[in-house]
Amino acid sequence: MKKSISFIAAVLVSFTLGFYLHSIISTQPLTISEQSYIRKSQKQNNKMKLGAFSVSLSVKDINASKLFYKNLGFIDFAGGIEKNYLIMKNGNALIGLFQGMFQGNLLTFNPGWDEDAQNIEHFVDIRKIQKHLKSKNIKLTTEADEHTTSPASLMSTDPDGNVILINQHR
Repeated sequence: MKKSISFIAAVLVSFTLGFYLHSIISTQPLTISEQSYIRKSQKQNNKMKLGAFSVSLSVKDINASKLFYKNLGFIDFAGGIEKNYLIMKNGNALIGLFQGMFQGNLLTFNPGWDEDAQNIEHFVDIRKIQKHLKSKNIKLTTEADEHTTSPASLMSTDPDGNVILINQHR
């Protein structure tokens, strides 16, 4: 009985001490370096928003891949097996399954869309993204026509050979 009371008392003391320390730590002002990091992150986030992110997978058997990702908790979102592509969703995570459409996997960004493929009001046009990438000496393997305002895409490859597709649908 004494051991039970001692154990309960220890748990209560630990909980109270943890709660107290958390309240002290969480009310401490941010250091100058923390404030600087937050400001820098906010500025970067306002500069170049690439849109909804997904991984586009080149699959051998779209039915087998669909079953695998369903078992991971993904649901059908867009496309269709008969079209040889299927977009699957789990929360904000998007995976595109593409059979026979391209080689290798792609990291895909969609300016102008959110994770539900809904138009967002304010977004950075792909031509502006392209201009920014070129100013940073990022080599593009395909480019958007800078003289248009219609849907367009561009591609690049990162230093490890991963292909990046930026595909604006509007």
